[in-house]
Amino acid sequence: MLVAGVLLHLPMYLMAAPMHYRLVGMPMTTGMLFGMVLIPLGLILATFGLAPQQLSSGTASAGIQDHLHYLHVADGAPLNRAHLTLVAVLVVALAVDVMKPATLGFVMPGLTHEYRISKETGAYLILVALTGTTLGSIAWGWLGDRFGRRAAVLLSALMFMGTSICGAMPSFGWNLGMCFLMGASAGGLLPITFTLMAEAIPAAHRGWLLVALGSIGTSAGYFLAAGAAAWLEPRYSWRALWLLGLPTGAVIIVLNHWIPESSRFLASQGRWVEARAALARFAGTGKARVEEDSPDHPGAPVLDDPHLVTGLKDLLRGSNSALTCGLLICGVAWGLANFGFLLWLPVNLVKLGVNPSGANRLLADSAVIALPGIGLVVWLYHRWSTVRSLVLFIGLTTVALIAFAALDLLAVRQGMLVTLATAGLLVSVSGVIAMLIPYAAEIYPVQLRGTGSGVVAASSKFGGILGALLGVLGLFEHLALAAGLIALAMLMAGVTLLRHGVETRGLSLEEIQANIRRASHRVAPAVLPER
Repeated sequence: MLVAGVLLHLPMYLMAAPMHYRLVGMPMTTGMLFGMVLIPLGLILATFGLAPQQLSSGTASAGIQDHLHYLHVADGAPLNRAHLTLVAVLVVALAVDVMKPATLGFVMPGLTHEYRISKETGAYLILVALTGTTLGSIAWGWLGDRFGRRAAVLLSALMFMGTSICGAMPSFGWNLGMCFLMGASAGGLLPITFTLMAEAIPAAHRGWLLVALGSIGTSAGYFLAAGAAAWLEPRYSWRALWLLGLPTGAVIIVLNHWIPESSRFLASQGRWVEARAALARFAGTGKARVEEDSPDHPGAPVLDDPHLVTGLKDLLRGSNSALTCGLLICGVAWGLANFGFLLWLPVNLVKLGVNPSGANRLLADSAVIALPGIGLVVWLYHRWSTVRSLVLFIGLTTVALIAFAALDLLAVRQGMLVTLATAGLLVSVSGVIAMLIPYAAEIYPVQLRGTGSGVVAASSKFGGILGALLGVLGLFEHLALAAGLIALAMLMAGVTLLRHGVETRGLSLEEIQANIRRASHRVAPAVLPER
């Protein structure tokens, strides 16, 4: 039904071929209106079909009663073909996810020209998309903890396909609505892919593969967006870039055969038969490659959490609160730096004495310099320390921002110093986002992992929304003030994570949880004696 609804929009698009696919001002056809009914109806039916049986049978209590009983592939097991296949499939899914919002920059010129709107009005499209990704990250993370990781991935792909009708909308208002839904679907897939991978990969390889997944998937997504724009837009107009959502979303649906559900999630829901079947996919029938964490299992960590974490409120209370605050502050600060400070940097570089063409060349050269930094991030995260690597790059971002503030206040116009500050900021900002969500996917308990990863991902998008609004108000025209405020937020995040962060390198997810609870209990006596 969803695919049929999308296809009903294509006749109007194809009929406009003689006008280079210009649809502005045309009335919606009966087929298009009927298609817009079929798409949400099909999505609702698919959601019902993907809902876990417990939600309809009322037996979800089994998962709550046995929430200390998990099954998973042994964390010392070597990588096998099933693991590598999952990584490859999730790279494709993440590339498709990144491709959607990355396309915004390529459709803007054609969109503003066809609808005859100003660039300022067209910028609402980006703001609406960022708002959609923010809310989508939270909603899809919550959905992943209720319906399952695989179900959330498939529903996100269906929304990709449904929102592709944005390419056939005859008015800018309809584009805004569809773009919001597109952002919601794109924002949700990112944290869920990290969550699923964190729960499927053995501890010895989990960290570096998570960071590599984000780096490769993001780069591939931007490459696909740029390639599609160069190949399709000149002949089929900017609308073809939106219509690509149908085939790219279908690719994820086709690949669902290689996307298993997380055994940890299934076991936490009391679905033991399905959990063991998922384990067999990665460990075969060898019992030595399966670990069971339960109170009566010898050597299993004791997970005596006083309450079962189940929702958004649990992110900011108990053993999760301090870590969550540090990650959220970091996410917002990163969004301000990436979607605010860096967007206005070409203008500010001119103020620092760099000519306009030189500013663009400087940013391009600095971006090339920043590429090897991703390899350094993967190496440090895997070989040195996960939390210290994240704090290190937060600190480097802070130093780079302070350097820009100093250059502005002292009226320094030395080209080499400006280049070093620019390259340092691009390297450090890329490193922070490469580790932020993977780290979040490792530190939360299984019932909250999707929600926690989603909220942390949403914080970076919220920082982008805030950066866009502050840019309109003129904050980033004051280089020293903007750099100083973002540096202060980064410093707060770094100090919080340095104090309350826990090491995850080489540890099982259950051991990480035990360490977080022990760390929070060490702080508890200072605040609990009066209770």
